[in-house]
Amino acid sequence: MTAPRKTVDVGGDSPYTITIGPGLIDDAALLAAPLRGRQALLVSDDRVAPLYAGALAARLRAARPELTLETFVLPAGEASKTLRGFSGAIDALAALGARRDACVYALGGGVVGDLAGFAAACWMRGVDCVQVPTSLLAMVDSSVGGKTAVDLPQGKNLVGAFHPPRAVLADTAVLRSLPPRELRAGLAEVVKYGAIVDAPFLDWLDAHAEALLAHDADALAEAIARSCAHKAAIVERDPLEHGERALLNFGHTFGHAIETEQGYGGLNHGEAVAVGMVLAARLSEVLGLAPAADGERLRALLVRLGLPVALPEGLDAERLLAHMRLDKKAQAGGLRFIVWTGAGRAQVLSDVPESAVIDVLRAA
Repeated sequence: MTAPRKTVDVGGDSPYTITIGPGLIDDAALLAAPLRGRQALLVSDDRVAPLYAGALAARLRAARPELTLETFVLPAGEASKTLRGFSGAIDALAALGARRDACVYALGGGVVGDLAGFAAACWMRGVDCVQVPTSLLAMVDSSVGGKTAVDLPQGKNLVGAFHPPRAVLADTAVLRSLPPRELRAGLAEVVKYGAIVDAPFLDWLDAHAEALLAHDADALAEAIARSCAHKAAIVERDPLEHGERALLNFGHTFGHAIETEQGYGGLNHGEAVAVGMVLAARLSEVLGLAPAADGERLRALLVRLGLPVALPEGLDAERLLAHMRLDKKAQAGGLRFIVWTGAGRAQVLSDVPESAVIDVLRAA
């Protein structure tokens, strides 16, 4: 018996639907439904493309025999999320002769989704993009909300644009091929939603930790749908991150600094965010905003999910702080962090003293 699909509607000026369930990549009608023209570019990486690109392309051609479909494949990994990789995707759109009604299909994890979405945002000032995330992290975070970008050596996601997708298709069956480390990385972003807006969700995750780590289909679908619903609600209220949407960056100021300092070759994004959330909770405690017990509870849940919670050895606190000064969340008046007053109650805090941040980093 096939598990029922779940849907989450994202409203606002550019509404779209997130569909969650097994077998979506085999559903020709669902895949082709967002197409408005006769041209499509499938963007993937060399880890995901051999597994799923052929099936997706075949289903699209079956549903739309007149479709001109080309594929652009990147080397897997964060190191491909660069202006050079973006240029390759743009060149592929140019070779396709893509018109304004063309569509980009982003088949992969967060790197592919961010880069393909950014290419779609820039080609002819914006063509359609369908996100087909293949990692848990992408399903619950980067594929939803329309934030697209590439990295620079100076920091993550510094060049990008807001470009909402036309649809998000999260095929939970592909998670069976996801390496355990990548599954755990995605769970870090799932935990984030409990931390910022839904404390009872943390209890649910604690109760279902073993099922989630064992790829239980029902548990994963529920976690994805609940996470997407929280993100959709926030994005609908604040599509361009002028206020509340910044809460989705809980743990990311620390996490991005770690990733940048490691040259995107150490902790992956989810792992860095896990450490970052522990540090953000500790910063909140140091500033007198939150009880230590909530931070310990968050730390224990992340440990149970197999995620790192301590700063990697060899990282210099001053260098990490320098990366934070360049972070998109920093302002002219000083550092801006997402902190919390306890589980499920996050807030934006400006002008955070650098001395407090250094103390937290050195203690970690």
